[in-house]
Amino acid sequence: MNLKGEPAFVGRHCGSSVHEITPEVVAFYAEALDDHCPLWNEIAPPLLHHSECYKFLGDWYLKNLFGNLHARQEWELFAPIQIGSRVRSRSTIIDRYTKRGRDYVVNETDLLDADEGQLLVRGRTHQSFLPPKDRQSEGGFVVDERTAARKESRAPFPTAGGPELPLLKKSVDARRCWMFSGPGKNYHTDREAAKQLGFPNIVVQGMMSTCFISQVMGDHFGLGWMVGGKMDVRLTNVLWVDETVTAHAKICEEVPEGRRTRVHCDVWVDKDDGTRIALGSASATRE
Repeated sequence: MNLKGEPAFVGRHCGSSVHEITPEVVAFYAEALDDHCPLWNEIAPPLLHHSECYKFLGDWYLKNLFGNLHARQEWELFAPIQIGSRVRSRSTIIDRYTKRGRDYVVNETDLLDADEGQLLVRGRTHQSFLPPKDRQSEGGFVVDERTAARKESRAPFPTAGGPELPLLKKSVDARRCWMFSGPGKNYHTDREAAKQLGFPNIVVQGMMSTCFISQVMGDHFGLGWMVGGKMDVRLTNVLWVDETVTAHAKICEEVPEGRRTRVHCDVWVDKDDGTRIALGSASATRE
């Protein structure tokens, strides 16, 4: 599909696909993320189609791809994805805004049971773009290891005072990047492709950090995460290939929700050197 850039207007339908949820697809995800939850024998990981929105780039990405970054990701989980089922996606632009000199487009992608129509998963992807005039000269990098280290000071985080859930440590090598963001060459899988878009090395796809957080929540809450789970995460720094990260979740509060209790958590992902690449909130339910 040709990248059309404009007009990326609010309300634009960007595309739809149908997918078969096979054991082989689930096994590939489990290997790619090293996520071998026993539940995957019966249901699929909730973020199995984490990058569905990027299948419709031509209908919502802006023209200047140089230096574009995934800035924020929201997830809402409504029902388990059954192995053997068919799912249908639908992709829509729901917002556009400008912040700190960057243009943002928000894509909402729903995943529904293709036969019953039930809403299973909803993702909202906030993608940021440099204005066309800010395209760098050949060989220049819009973000590298040095500039990525210079971040504005932020409010203290986490502020949660409850117990911390078991940590999840992951190393992200080139093979994992290919399994997660391939099979084609792009700036998440290939160094030369990354350089063409203003980065000195492979940029690990931001969705991967959200999948790590989902694994932390799923391992602890089980179906209470798959049915009713919520996540809102800001991607605050670049993760480069061959770096190691740890995903955290710490309980903030528990509030009644009908016959269930919703458990709210602070969630974040840090590199080994302490650089924070993602932070935000997530919640799950329990009886």
